[in-house]
Amino acid sequence: MNETRRPPRSKRSSPPPGLRLQSTEGRHPLGVAGVSWPERRHPPLETLRYRLAPILLLGLSLMAQGCSVKGMAMNALANSLSGGGAGVYMTDDDPVLVGQALPFSLKLMETILQETPDHEELLVATASAFVMYGHGWVQQPASELPVTEFSLAKAEGARAKKLFLRGRGYAGKALELRYPGILAELKRDPTAGAERFDKEDIPAMYWFAAALGSAISADKNDMDLVADLPVVSALLNRAVELQETWNRGALHELLMVVEASDPSGASPEAVEAHFHRAMELNQGRSIGPLVSLAEGLCVQEQDRDRFTQLLQRALAFDVDEYPETRLANLIAQSHARWLLAEIDEFFFADSAEHHLGAPSPNVSLALHGGLFRWPRQ
Repeated sequence: MNETRRPPRSKRSSPPPGLRLQSTEGRHPLGVAGVSWPERRHPPLETLRYRLAPILLLGLSLMAQGCSVKGMAMNALANSLSGGGAGVYMTDDDPVLVGQALPFSLKLMETILQETPDHEELLVATASAFVMYGHGWVQQPASELPVTEFSLAKAEGARAKKLFLRGRGYAGKALELRYPGILAELKRDPTAGAERFDKEDIPAMYWFAAALGSAISADKNDMDLVADLPVVSALLNRAVELQETWNRGALHELLMVVEASDPSGASPEAVEAHFHRAMELNQGRSIGPLVSLAEGLCVQEQDRDRFTQLLQRALAFDVDEYPETRLANLIAQSHARWLLAEIDEFFFADSAEHHLGAPSPNVSLALHGGLFRWPRQ
């Protein structure tokens, strides 16, 4: 019986120099059976040291500079947030959308401030954002609630106060960074303290004054806050001395409200002077002064006709003509509509019942058409 012979097996070739095959038992780390990582011959130890030294030095450098890199990134983001990004909001034609988006922006600003607590521009931007949000989307809606919603209005007023105080805190810190101890000095002597400020301090001065006055308007029973009312006037008067044209008449617009709310008695001449100067400086771009004058001085003087004319003028304004003030003007128009709808609540048949400086029921003064509400004394 012929036996079938198998051909002889060829000798397995030796692996090339520098490469030795490992055992094929088990599996490759990637899951391929019978294949293993090759084993390479190692270079001399001195060669390794030479090659790895730059890498090690780079790694140590990056570890040492990790906080610095993070700080630079945070500062860059802080610069962006405190720069021109507000235009995205101020030009918007949907106040509801902006109101829903602002809380996220506020918390983002606060998050960045945790990492860059001494960023002055971001401190001021954050202060302004809290004040505007508190007015436009918390306090103003609360002030327009019917009497039957008194509890809700009170709760929202308390919430608005907290927002204003938070804004005051950020603006105050910006002032303190430049002038350590300035807040205590302002409490002791508002006029002397305000004299220390220069032109570049106006944004922080303005928003500190707006936040403080707004907190007072939200809770006129807080005597500690009310005692600081002279600080508001001192800061604004000093800012006017430094640059009265700042922000297209914003200083006069706020001073108009301060004058009308003077506990010692409103000065119609001073209120009118600030009103006309504010309108002149904003060049017709803002209808806030119209609504503020109607809700303030016109109600105090019981001038129903002028009240109606000012608000109708505000409502006839084309908000798209000046996109940079569109949002503020839309909010002002919304408040103007409400004031006209509630006109009988502010005026009486016998105007002798009320005189200049006497409060009317359910009325408080407003700045920027309700964005910055102010207390009636």
